Amino acid sequence: MPTVAPVDLDDHCLAVTFLGEVPTFAMASGLVVRLDHGTHRHELHDGLLTATPSWNGKALISGGEDGKVMQLDADGTETELRGPARKWVSAVAPGPQNAVAFSEGKNVTVLLADKTERHFEEARTVEGLAFAPKGLRIAMARYNGVSLAFVNGNAPALDFEWKGAHNQVLFSPDGRFLVTAMQENALHGWKLDGKPGGEQRHMRMTGYPAKVKSLSWSSKGKWLASSGAPSAIVWPFSGKDGPMGKAPLELGQRADTMVTCVAFHPIEDLVAIGFGDGMVLAVRIADSKEALLRRPGQGPISALAWNKPGRLLAFGSQAGDCGVVDIAG
Repeated sequence: MPTVAPVDLDDHCLAVTFLGEVPTFAMASGLVVRLDHGTHRHELHDGLLTATPSWNGKALISGGEDGKVMQLDADGTETELRGPARKWVSAVAPGPQNAVAFSEGKNVTVLLADKTERHFEEARTVEGLAFAPKGLRIAMARYNGVSLAFVNGNAPALDFEWKGAHNQVLFSPDGRFLVTAMQENALHGWKLDGKPGGEQRHMRMTGYPAKVKSLSWSSKGKWLASSGAPSAIVWPFSGKDGPMGKAPLELGQRADTMVTCVAFHPIEDLVAIGFGDGMVLAVRIADSKEALLRRPGQGPISALAWNKPGRLLAFGSQAGDCGVVDIAG
């Protein structure tokens, strides 16, 4: 039976991760809490807007209303990657070779490991960022699509157009697909392995009753799980055309509450699903078998993250009731 170690942080939890083996909770106030043989508190921002683990999983990269971009290492070392500024940092993304990207309004900055910077400007506000899994290419989600730019060199950005507001962007782990979450209760995708100059291949994933705020790829990229419905909507991406012409799986369906967060297990085809009433389930892809990891709590689940071996699951909620589940008990 799974065991839960609760942590009450009394604040909206925006992100959770494991820095090595250290559960780390990033709160909307700007507080980041590490559970490392005791509770360690780091006041990183005056208002946190975005936080994500680094490419190697050993640090947390965050941006805030104060314009700062911060890095917090597993041992508690705080590094200011960019000092206070007038504009809010609304998205951050870690990249290979220790690159970090952040956006403020229409502008995107990529900080490289050798301290050089690359700057990109879009016509509209950049809402989401992601690095390609291979090579330093950065995707910038904006109104009416995504721009895909090479960090090095002066090649013009590739534009992937689709009408509407795109506020999150992800590459598939194999780099073959680009997927966005939209304002319009939908996902949109593009195939990236077409011929140069050929027609763009679109993937429309619609039918959600609410906005998709959480997305997670399975470890090998065969599946993409999403929130925004009474069950986790899991799209198949194993074929050459991704989910086109195929129905998604609907896992963990409940009649009275919505899925608010999803996180695929790092090794197995198993997805953790957080709900609007604070419940957390684990559901296996192969047979839809469910395991209750946490009973309903005070607020909607807003963040989920597995540790690397996949034995521990950290969770956070909008009400600040957070914790760590040991699925082996």
